[in-house]
Amino acid sequence: MATGHHIAAWRHPEAAADAGIRFEHYVRLARAAEQAGFDLLFLEDAAGLREANANIASQTSRSVGFEPLSLLAGLAAHTSTIGLVATASTSYNEPYALARAFASLDLLSGGRAGWNLVTSASTIEAANFGAEGLCRHGDRYGRANEFADIVKRLWDPADRARPIAHEGENFSVFQGLGLPPSPQGAPVLVQAGASDVGRDLAARTADVVFTAAQTFEVAKSFYDDVKHRVREAGRNPDHLRIMPGVSPVVAETRAAAQEKFEQLQALIPDEVALALLASYLDTDALKGLPLDGPLPELPATQGMQSRQALVIEQSRRDGLSIRDVARHFAGARGHWRVVGTASDIADQLEEWFTGEAADGFNILPAVFPGELDSFVSLVIPELQRRGLFREAYDGRTLRANLGLV
Repeated sequence: MATGHHIAAWRHPEAAADAGIRFEHYVRLARAAEQAGFDLLFLEDAAGLREANANIASQTSRSVGFEPLSLLAGLAAHTSTIGLVATASTSYNEPYALARAFASLDLLSGGRAGWNLVTSASTIEAANFGAEGLCRHGDRYGRANEFADIVKRLWDPADRARPIAHEGENFSVFQGLGLPPSPQGAPVLVQAGASDVGRDLAARTADVVFTAAQTFEVAKSFYDDVKHRVREAGRNPDHLRIMPGVSPVVAETRAAAQEKFEQLQALIPDEVALALLASYLDTDALKGLPLDGPLPELPATQGMQSRQALVIEQSRRDGLSIRDVARHFAGARGHWRVVGTASDIADQLEEWFTGEAADGFNILPAVFPGELDSFVSLVIPELQRRGLFREAYDGRTLRANLGLV
């Protein structure tokens, strides 16, 4: 997110509400992350305005931004080592065009590109591509599986110049790309689906899995399950990296970190938190309900099923009201949130990593650039002191730095 992962980051006095259309802002973030030694810069995306029922200022500040591949092509010229990962949907693209675009970015960047495969679960996006609502969850993943297989064949260094002659249920593709492979061979494939079919797709095709988990137990269960599916798919589990999202708020003292977090939470209007929650739950059932009452029983939908289950489970586990779960969810949008000192945060990251609940983490700073700077200056030195974070890059490509070669 351009202003930071927290939904109210754009309202923070240190944030720039127009950051999404300021190229120099992204250059500054990419260079800071590269200097710190991060594996990659990860751009999420959706082909439509978000939270359409929220107030227009929040909607615009969080939704208006560059198309990710175009932005990463620009950032490739201002960086040299950090990976560049963009989100693109299998629901609203064609495999040949997408494979060509990412293979081009991979060559332009010297082997640093990655594709985050999503199936899109927003009716707002569907309306922008002539659809009258979402396709069924299973149908979206059927298309995604065929899409991923075609792209991986097009990226195969041995088949780049050969016809692939694919005739399938959703796509027909004849020619190969013709482009030579980059120094890393092919872009890294990232996948974020956590439903049963999403896990199967990741186990079969992905190099990296981005996931959401609130507790060590949930993260460990997901990790073990996906690694098992990787083995069942005939792959080496060490060839897939599982990276839960974590949104840290760090300061020199616990009190200072908590104060920073509470200031952010105070910036969330109820209507924005509720609109975000409703969009993820894919429901209008919260309208008119007392905000201090419990989350009601909700029908199954065709939306993001894993994220819906996470929200509902947390509300039941912690006894949260609708307002509580909306505000809690809005802060990190379902991801793990850690607030404390550098040592506090490093302790928790180390526990998940050494306990084999994560191979690494997708760091989601609450506010840019402040919380990225705080993480870099406070947490990374502590992780380095413990031997848990690199002092220098291992290679020049994304695969090399992820240990996937």
